[in-house]
Amino acid sequence: MQPTAPRPSIVASILPADFSRLGEECAALEAAGVDRVHWDVMDGSFVPNLTVGPDVIACVRQRVRLGFEAHLMVERPEPMLGRWAAAGCETAIVHAEACAHLHRTLATIRELGMRAGVALNPATPLDAVAHVLDLVDLLLVMTVDPGFGGQAYLASMEPKITAARALLDASGREIALEVDGGIGRGTIGPAARAGADTFCVGSALFRERGAMAAEVSALRRLAAAGEVSGAAA
Repeated sequence: MQPTAPRPSIVASILPADFSRLGEECAALEAAGVDRVHWDVMDGSFVPNLTVGPDVIACVRQRVRLGFEAHLMVERPEPMLGRWAAAGCETAIVHAEACAHLHRTLATIRELGMRAGVALNPATPLDAVAHVLDLVDLLLVMTVDPGFGGQAYLASMEPKITAARALLDASGREIALEVDGGIGRGTIGPAARAGADTFCVGSALFRERGAMAAEVSALRRLAAAGEVSGAAA
């Protein structure tokens, strides 16, 4: 008997949410069956946008039981790492491009009791993380340039996802491989076939708030089967 493939993880980006109702929006995501919430933290410097800080996340933390991951699209994330842990984030994802001493930053995240994630922009090669995998719990391959929601998925990243899958498998450690950017019914299958097991979904979930649960189920099925739906991403 062949082993059962792992269940694809659907992670909800909060970027398209109604920021005046973040508690209710996260409760709706929890009811829809997502695996965790992905907080897009932007500083207006590393990326050309501003979003939320740890105090906002802490306010929402008491509303849901879902896991929280903070995707820190910020310059010099190190001084505030403890704030994200205190806000209730179980995972902190930093960008390799933003960390002068990536090894030290990842070690600090783990010392704070969080899972350590590292993200790579589309133009950043996998070599940037090859020597820190002993400290990594999650590798995030960006399938758009970070900073804005609603962008088109870069299919040119699929060979990079495949190479990342091989690199993680060779490490001998259980490291999740997440993709973020333009993920929806038309793109989740190809990303899964390329090797991703965790899928950050934003606009596709919030497009029809009354049908979130159906969308989560459809996306999970398409990822598990590596299929493409005719629906737009």
